[in-house]
Amino acid sequence: MKKISILLLTMALLFACADSEEIANAPEQSEQLWTCGMHPHVLVSEAGQCPICKMDLVAVNMEQGATISSESVDQSGHIHEAAERTEQERNILYWRAPMDPTYVSDSPGKSPMGMDPVPVYDGEQGSTGPTVIIDPVTVQNIGVQFSPVRQESLQRIIRSVSHVDYNEETFSRVNIKYSGWIERLYVDQTGQPVKAGQPMLEIYSPELVSTQEEYLLAFRNRQRLGESDMPAIASGAISLLKAARRRLSYWDITDDQIRALENSGTVTKTMTIFAPSDGFVIEKHVEQGMRVAAGMDLYRLADLSSVWLYAHFYEHEGPWIRAGQEVVMDLPYNPGKEYRGTVDYVYPYLDKQTRDIKVRLVFPNPRLELKPNMYANVNLKIHMGDVVTVVKDDAVIRSGTRDMVFVALGDGKFEPREIVLGVKGDGGLFQVISGLSPGESVVTSAQFLLDSESRLKEAVQKMLASRRLKQSEVGDGAPTTIKPR
Repeated sequence: MKKISILLLTMALLFACADSEEIANAPEQSEQLWTCGMHPHVLVSEAGQCPICKMDLVAVNMEQGATISSESVDQSGHIHEAAERTEQERNILYWRAPMDPTYVSDSPGKSPMGMDPVPVYDGEQGSTGPTVIIDPVTVQNIGVQFSPVRQESLQRIIRSVSHVDYNEETFSRVNIKYSGWIERLYVDQTGQPVKAGQPMLEIYSPELVSTQEEYLLAFRNRQRLGESDMPAIASGAISLLKAARRRLSYWDITDDQIRALENSGTVTKTMTIFAPSDGFVIEKHVEQGMRVAAGMDLYRLADLSSVWLYAHFYEHEGPWIRAGQEVVMDLPYNPGKEYRGTVDYVYPYLDKQTRDIKVRLVFPNPRLELKPNMYANVNLKIHMGDVVTVVKDDAVIRSGTRDMVFVALGDGKFEPREIVLGVKGDGGLFQVISGLSPGESVVTSAQFLLDSESRLKEAVQKMLASRRLKQSEVGDGAPTTIKPR
C-alpha cells in the first residue's frame, strides 16, 4: 500500500495541471490509462468523463513511451492506429499493473484487480539506476529547477562561544625571601592598578637589618683598606664588600636602595618592596601588621593590555584551524562592534566530556574593554584547500547510508546517481569527491518526486530480474506473477 500511495502522489503532482487540450497539443507522448485531474485516484482504460466531477479525463503518459500528437487524438479522445503502430515499433520489456506495481507479466492481459497492464519500454532505464522520463512541459509545471556542477575554492566561517581570560604570559607575583612584619601597605585593594617600580609595601625584617649592617661595615672597610700597599688586604676588603652586596641583591634589594644605604651610612628599619611590572592586583594575601614568612606570595599581578580567549570547536572542524589565523570576535551586549585577534594555540587533545577541541586566541586590549570571564562570540574564517568540484546542498538526497543526486540528461530524462561528498563550505556548497563532473546539471527542487518514481522502477526491475532467474532455473513456461512477501 505504501508503494501504491507513492505512485498516486507522483501521478497527481505530475498531471494535476494538465487537461485534454494540453495533451492534444503536447510533444510526442504515449497513452495507456486515463485519469481525472481533480481526482487522480480515478484510473480507467478508456477516455470519457470522471464519475465524480464529470470532468473530461486526461491521458496518463507517465509510464509509456508511445506517441500522442494532435493528429492521433480525435474529438472523443481515442487514439488512432498511428499511435498504436508507434507503440509496437518500440521494444516492450514487461507489463506492469497500474494500480499494483508489484504485478509484473511478460504479456498483456488483465491484472488481479481487473485492469489492463501498462507496458514498460526499453530505454527507460539509466546506466546507473532507473532513469525517470517526464514531459518537458510537466517539468516546468511541477517547478523542477537545476543547478550546474562547477569548480571553485571552498571557504567557511565556523562559529563558537568563548570566554575571556587572563594572558598567562603577563602574570607576576610579589613575594619575599626573608621573614618579617608588614609595617605599611601602599597597595591594599584587589583590582588596584599598579605600575612597574611603584611601592607596594614596607617590611621590617631582623635579617634584613643585620645584612644592612654587614654591608655598611664592608663598605667602610673597603674605603679604608682599598688603597693599602698590601694587595692581599685590599683584595680581601673588595671581596667582602661584593659578598655583602650580592646578598642584598639576592633578596631583591634594588641598586638605588643599596646606593641610598651607602650615601646615608645608616641602617633603615624597614625596606620598601616595589611592583615588578604593570598590571592589576588579582590576588592579595597580606595585611598591615601581618607577619610573613620567606617564600610567601604577597600579591599576584596580571597585565590586561592583552587577553586570552578560550574557544571550543567541533572535532570535524579541527583540521582546518591553524595558529596565526585571524579571528573576529564580538560581545553579546555590544552588537555591531568587532574585535580582531589571532589563533595562538590549538590544544593537541579533545575534551573528554564535550568531545571538542580547545583553541586559545589572543586579542589586544588597549582600552581594557575585554574583561576576564566575559562571554564572546567568535567567527573564524577558514579556507578549505584548492579549487574542487562542488554541488549545492539542495540537490543532495540523503538516505543515511548514501548520497544521491538527479542529473538532468536533457529531453525530460533524469538519472539518479550516487555521489561521495567531502567537506561543506559556505553558501550551501559541498565538495564532490566522486560521482559528478564539472558542467553537468543537477536537480535542486522537486527531486523527491523523481526519487519516488525512480525507486518504484528500481523495485520493478529487481522483481523482473528475480522472475527471469527463476525462469532460467525451471525453463520457459507460462507468464508468472511475482508478489513480494
